[in-house]
Amino acid sequence: MRLVSDIYNESIETSLGGIAKHLTQPPQQQQHRRLPNHPHSQQQQFVALSTLKRWGEQPEDSRDHQSRPRPTDYSQFAANFEGGPKHPVSPFPCDAQINNRFVIWEGDISQLKVDAITNSTDETLTEKNRVSKKIFGRAGAALTSAIIHDVKRCKTGEVRVTPGFFLPAKYIIHTVGPIYSEKYRTASEATLHACYRNVLYKARELGLRTVALCDISSVQRNFPADTAAHIALRTIRRFLEQYRAEIVIVCLESNALSIYEVLAPLYFPRDQPEERSALWQLPKDIGGLYGEPQLADRQIRIIHNPQHSVMIEADDDSDTSPHDLEMGSDVEYSNINLSLAAQLSGAAHSFTQMQGDLDRQRLLGDRPRMVYESVLDDGLEGLEHQERYERLLRRAKTEDLTEVSGIGCLYQSGVDRLGRPVVVFCGKWFPAHNIDLEKALLYLIYLLDPIVKGDYVIAYFHTLTSSNNYPSLQWLKDVYSILPYKYKKNLKAFYIVHPTFWTKMMTWWFTTFMAPAIKTKVHSLPGVEHLYSAIAKDQLEIPAYITEYDMATNGIHYFQPITNTSSPAS
Repeated sequence: MRLVSDIYNESIETSLGGIAKHLTQPPQQQQHRRLPNHPHSQQQQFVALSTLKRWGEQPEDSRDHQSRPRPTDYSQFAANFEGGPKHPVSPFPCDAQINNRFVIWEGDISQLKVDAITNSTDETLTEKNRVSKKIFGRAGAALTSAIIHDVKRCKTGEVRVTPGFFLPAKYIIHTVGPIYSEKYRTASEATLHACYRNVLYKARELGLRTVALCDISSVQRNFPADTAAHIALRTIRRFLEQYRAEIVIVCLESNALSIYEVLAPLYFPRDQPEERSALWQLPKDIGGLYGEPQLADRQIRIIHNPQHSVMIEADDDSDTSPHDLEMGSDVEYSNINLSLAAQLSGAAHSFTQMQGDLDRQRLLGDRPRMVYESVLDDGLEGLEHQERYERLLRRAKTEDLTEVSGIGCLYQSGVDRLGRPVVVFCGKWFPAHNIDLEKALLYLIYLLDPIVKGDYVIAYFHTLTSSNNYPSLQWLKDVYSILPYKYKKNLKAFYIVHPTFWTKMMTWWFTTFMAPAIKTKVHSLPGVEHLYSAIAKDQLEIPAYITEYDMATNGIHYFQPITNTSSPAS
């Protein structure tokens, strides 16, 4: 059985394997990469970790200790501060063990002899800034070749890994920081946090113990220096709290060093006076569990002027359409769904019609209910779902979802015969009653959001599932209502393999009363071989237990390639 984590690790090995070929080629093939006068062909100079001063170390010279500015005791001036300290207790208490694994150093990151260093770049990984020029200059042409031929691109907020080549560091973790815009301040801050967090967690995933971070929010990205420092420091602090072996070095140039030296005591207090002083100086938003920016839910709902008619386009492909509704076949079912849902829940449909949004009723006045008003209700609900989805998407990109991804029940497996991505879901491996369903939803969004921007298909294997694998219908309904229109519109086929009678009944009920938009896209198949007319055999990676069950149920002809030329479901 192959878990998603295995497939993921294999993809990393494949990627690094392509890069590593530059190191294993015969010398005659490397001559164009390693020039005789390359600085690393001579004795290399590097900076060892042992020479760097840890944040928690006391100065050797007493005069240096006296030069450290004494933290202000704000309690003496409490009467001048309305409301007192911003935090009743320290969210970042003094911890000598953490401070001894944190370093702030001014110098050239390309000279550090550590497990990994960070390179801040653009999506093509070819940006020329002060840090990248030093890294590429010392690493040699092999790094440039690896970027061009193997890595190629990296999305904003994500990371890519290459060997260090001629650098003292073993690896380089490349990341793309956001370009700051005040209009999109929240998104910029969340993305910068994702950069730092992804670098740190990638280093841990590779088993690296020492990682050096550059200033990812460089000046050319227009990021406020103090805001960027707060994000970096609290993300590092939360990481070091969670993992107790890694050492993080923040490598800075002189223009950023002074800012970090002032703000670092707030997140890494070295004594009780610094910890008490931080209670007054720390911002109210100290981030979430991993240091991510906290996005408070909106307290005021903003709606369109209800006096205006509502114009809805039937086929809006925009990912951020304000009317992210179930159009087409769903509209004609809306009244039926409402009536049946009321009957199933034992509620009186007439009561639901009598009581609506009181604020909206006051705005509209006591006028007869028009058709467009009914559509407006759905539109407002669609806006609320869209806002909730965007919040979930931001969380999905920043939270640690390894406990769900490691299960291996949901993953992408090749493409079908029309080139559309195939998403595989293994029902047996979904522990519906022993998993955080909110985390499961976040992982679903994390995996599918980039896929559903175009056409895609889903293959659900019901093989050997039991009642422990079935989530509640209410949860399924909530998930379906949260997922935007693009999920349903771009889903071209939903294959259910090895369905049971119970599965067929529940599928019919769900697609009739809750999800009629995908009713015609659902296909129940008795065996895996029936997928081959739509998905080539080499594009379908499934666990061994499914093939074994299929062979026992449908016979050994399962292993014969199918040459069915009929067009796949579209």
